Amino acid sequence: MNPLLNKFTKSAFLTLAVIAIWACSPDALENPAGGGLREKTLLNLSYGSANSQLLDIYLPAGRSTESTPLLIYIHGGAWVGGSKEEFVAFKETLTSLLPEYAFVAINYSLYNLSTGINSFPQQEHDVIDAVNYILSKAPEWNVSDKIILAGASAGGHLALLHAYKHQQTGNIQAVIAFFPPTDLTSLFDFSSITSIGLQGLVGGTPESDPEAYKASSPLSFVDQKTVPSIFFHGTLDTVVPISQSELLAKALQNAGTEYKFTIVPDEGHGFKDSTYRKLLQEASIFLKNLSQ
Repeated sequence: MNPLLNKFTKSAFLTLAVIAIWACSPDALENPAGGGLREKTLLNLSYGSANSQLLDIYLPAGRSTESTPLLIYIHGGAWVGGSKEEFVAFKETLTSLLPEYAFVAINYSLYNLSTGINSFPQQEHDVIDAVNYILSKAPEWNVSDKIILAGASAGGHLALLHAYKHQQTGNIQAVIAFFPPTDLTSLFDFSSITSIGLQGLVGGTPESDPEAYKASSPLSFVDQKTVPSIFFHGTLDTVVPISQSELLAKALQNAGTEYKFTIVPDEGHGFKDSTYRKLLQEASIFLKNLSQ
């Protein structure tokens, strides 16, 4: 064979081999020819050293660090139960309403009623750790650092607490909450179950340790710089009384911050699927109006 032709053949083969290897690489699969990044789901990522510190992330197709904000969902369960899988029930609706968003669902340390392990403020610290981890991965995931926090019940409490108390941790744009506890001091006497649970979770009573109750209540941190908030509460809620959201609405109004409080007639602690869809649509409109 002609030496020059032989040299060319080897060079061409090596080039084709490199192209083939590149085409099979994760980056190439993430960047198909003629299009942007593909949709991607990453489950059970560790954001800390504890077994409970796990999260799932749902990345949309065509995402970028300029145009893909994050919505972080925090599950409910009275701080003693529940899991990040709660988000799955809302995923389809939220994806259709907010197609440009990436969604993250997080677990956090659950309080153990028997042993007293994981009392407050462990859950508060877990949310901080999760937000910091998500921000550290934002460039790799090709998402923005703009964050919306959302949650239901105990998760709504944690979302509000972080958004109001730790706004400097993460570029928090707004918060969405369903039937959230907002003032643990006034919640303490709502029922005997509430009193027993909070006495263990927070440590003591509002009388014996008022600072701990204040430090764990979103209401304590409302001021003129509080991020925009939208929250929902049912009139028949027998777990977290609607007065908790009424107190928050009054505080936000007095502070002059942007908020929307929707009273949900004839619904309790947890809404019908049709009600959730309607309220999530309301929340999506609220978020879109903020960006205009």
